[in-house]
Amino acid sequence: QVQLAESGGGSVQAGGSLRLSCQVSGRISEINAMAWYREAPGKQREMVAEMRSGDYAHYRDSVKGRFTITRDNAKNTVYLQMTGLGPQVTAVYYCTARTGDTYFWGQGAQVTVSS
Repeated sequence: QVQLAESGGGSVQAGGSLRLSCQVSGRISEINAMAWYREAPGKQREMVAEMRSGDYAHYRDSVKGRFTITRDNAKNTVYLQMTGLGPQVTAVYYCTARTGDTYFWGQGAQVTVSS
């Protein structure tokens, strides 16, 4: 099992920045990918950023250049730095870890951007 706990969500005005954190615990050695997803009201959950073994990072097109996924292995924490925020990114952001074919999810962190 892998446990995930997001933090760092909140409300910010358009143009602002936020950094989400995901504290990882459990069978960390079995994780082969970490990712951030988001789910906006009335929309499907979508991948925002993913980091695979070897620190390869992949982003959805709409966030490229503004969002950055990083990790601190010493702290067992994955981050999502978000800059240049606009109202369209308002959503609940979820941290996820993949071990083989199994996905583990955090409880989510609300991000609200006002214009």
